[in-house]
Amino acid sequence: MTSLFTFNFPGGSLGVPLPPVAVDALESEHAELIERLKATASATGRRSPRPNMEYRWRDGVVLELFCNPNLWPSPFAAKVLLTVRGADLRASVELELSQLREDIQRYRES
Repeated sequence: MTSLFTFNFPGGSLGVPLPPVAVDALESEHAELIERLKATASATGRRSPRPNMEYRWRDGVVLELFCNPNLWPSPFAAKVLLTVRGADLRASVELELSQLREDIQRYRES
């Protein structure tokens, strides 16, 4: 069963049909990204680069989320680039990482 997942961002929102398995994978990627950001924020001296978060889901539309944890000083400052592509559509917007967490929780509650 596919439900509508709503991504909220300053100035609007975007609903994308996602099955629970896709949201599970997104939630896992989000948790790993948080850990990378925490490690980057707590590192002292020379920091080793952390891998990017690159999440993709293809099912009707293509959903991509990207974040470079090396750019942000903490998880609270981090932003994620969301791109949604379809046959005649391409939309990209920047999301706050904390808002993405809220969107995942809201999806789980519904």
